[in-house]
Amino acid sequence: MQFGMIGLGRMGAGMVRRLMKAGHKLVVFDRSADVVAGLVKDGATGCASLSEFISKLDKPRAFCIMVPAAYVDATIAELTPLLASGDTVIDGGNSHYHDDIARGKALLPKGIHYVDMGTSGGVWGLERGYCLMIGGENEVVKRLDPIFKALAPGRGDIPRTPGREKIPGTAEDGYLHCGPVGAGHFVKMVHNGIEYGMMAAYGEGLNILKHANIGKK
Repeated sequence: MQFGMIGLGRMGAGMVRRLMKAGHKLVVFDRSADVVAGLVKDGATGCASLSEFISKLDKPRAFCIMVPAAYVDATIAELTPLLASGDTVIDGGNSHYHDDIARGKALLPKGIHYVDMGTSGGVWGLERGYCLMIGGENEVVKRLDPIFKALAPGRGDIPRTPGREKIPGTAEDGYLHCGPVGAGHFVKMVHNGIEYGMMAAYGEGLNILKHANIGKK
């Protein structure tokens, strides 16, 4: 399946390489020509501008934006005049879900689909996979399932929990369609809150142990 990626930082580039490893054809763009060139050597189709990027994607186009949240709106604004009805824009960064809802409403009259994809995996995702929390229209998300499945960790070879085979869905594979536009980044926000809470608790636990041992031989 052909797919596009804008923003080739360590995480975006890792996602590109994981998708190509799964047999997908990637069209890529980044402000850094050197980064683009590196992925071209690995088999991606590189582009020097957003207009070239859009021209090299087959209709209906589907691509992901992996840029800092502060630059997503500007990137979408630059892309919108180049897009056509049926195209799909995915934001895989850390946008606020309220922004996702607003973007989806703004693009809908033009027939452009918007998907928010909370992405967890960091620089280790290339090998281990990325856990994905997805918000968007049912048919659009279903059509792009091969992309999400390739990015996700998969079930691995650990024995399944008894009875798990009776539960439908993709959560066991490491990705989940959480609901309409905005739902993906909402769930990612909850995910981050739990993660940071666990990290803080772990750090406090180490601090308590450190002080508990003071004066002991």
